[in-house]
Amino acid sequence: MKGLILAGGSGTRLYPVTVAVNKHLLPVFDKPMIYYAIANLMLAGIREILIITTPRDIATFRSLLGDGAKWGIAVDYAEQASPGGLAEAFLIGRAFVGADPVALHLGDNLFYGHGFPEMMRRAAQTTSGATVFAYRVANPDAFGVVELDAKGAPLSLVEKPVVPKSNWVVTGIYFYGNEVLDIARSIERSARGELEITDVNRIFLERGALRVERCGRGVAWLDTGTHDNLIQASDFVRTIELRQGLKIGSIEEVAWRMGWIDTDALLALAAPLQVTEYGRYLAQLAQQPAE
Repeated sequence: MKGLILAGGSGTRLYPVTVAVNKHLLPVFDKPMIYYAIANLMLAGIREILIITTPRDIATFRSLLGDGAKWGIAVDYAEQASPGGLAEAFLIGRAFVGADPVALHLGDNLFYGHGFPEMMRRAAQTTSGATVFAYRVANPDAFGVVELDAKGAPLSLVEKPVVPKSNWVVTGIYFYGNEVLDIARSIERSARGELEITDVNRIFLERGALRVERCGRGVAWLDTGTHDNLIQASDFVRTIELRQGLKIGSIEEVAWRMGWIDTDALLALAAPLQVTEYGRYLAQLAQQPAE
């Protein structure tokens, strides 16, 4: 399975900070926002990742991430000239995905919780159809709402309904069979000129090929697209990390625990960062057996 991360957009909700800096490069506590999405895809077992961003920002992302080889993954880059909707990622990434299934992760969504990596790994076994993650929220009218039957099967999908049929909404991580490439190419742009991911998911629903994984109370889903949300996400990560002594979204740690890099490689990554708590954490990991 290939992975796509949408890391473009104009970041207007975070102005003036994002006038010069892509929001996905902003810190969420102790690491860049984009790390959390990359780490999630890695935890799902995905090692080939395409970062889709603006023409202005590709060089900066490349400076931060390179080709991903030092983490045992392959990172490539593609341009999205202007915001064209989430589903446009499948048009931009078509050649990269090739004949493989694909996961799409929004770069400003942060997930954390017990059992979530296992949920992603199950979803990453998707070879046809679609698997999306649903999360219960208090304000469903601000999201794409999924109505579920008593067994958890989807009945309807509506984007920002005036009268929501449930409190379950679709989050920013999606797993698809390769047919999503043709589905995304077949849909029409919405009134705002974008290719809507809800329209893609609705086609899978109509085909009886949409699976919904519900995130329980032990999973946190955080959007980092506003100043308040960015601070809340940073506070959340800081609280968990200080309490547990473990990092969230550490690409180096995930690569090591997945067995994609060895302990010597982990120490080499930690060495230039020894003046930071993050670097010392990586060095301390090397003294422990990989779990």
